[in-house]
Amino acid sequence: MGVRVGRSQDIPGEHSTDGLMIAEQTHRIFWALGDETRQALLDWLVAEGKGTATELSGRLPISRQAVSRHLAEMEAAGLLSSEHVGRETIFRPSPDAFEVALTWLSRRARMWDSTLQRLKAHAEERAQS
Repeated sequence: MGVRVGRSQDIPGEHSTDGLMIAEQTHRIFWALGDETRQALLDWLVAEGKGTATELSGRLPISRQAVSRHLAEMEAAGLLSSEHVGRETIFRPSPDAFEVALTWLSRRARMWDSTLQRLKAHAEERAQS
């Protein structure tokens, strides 16, 4: 999977090897959250605490196999953890992934706040001259 980091050199800590790993994890999280079916599955799992592909497939007009693929994508992104019990796999939401996404969003918010404050100061300076 190719990861485009963009202007990560402007964000402290994101140009290191750890930063690239975080960028890839963040990419996977947001990619997984970008699908409406996965959003619905995640909402149900958060509300109920756990679920299986069989249980969740009864709520959607797609096959159990399709639900399983969506759950596997979310697990790969770190949004879910799983446990095998007999022939079923029980999926649970994993809050750690949300912390990664929140950290990413917070960094971007601080970066944009700073950029907009500089723009405002520049505009005010030009207006006075």
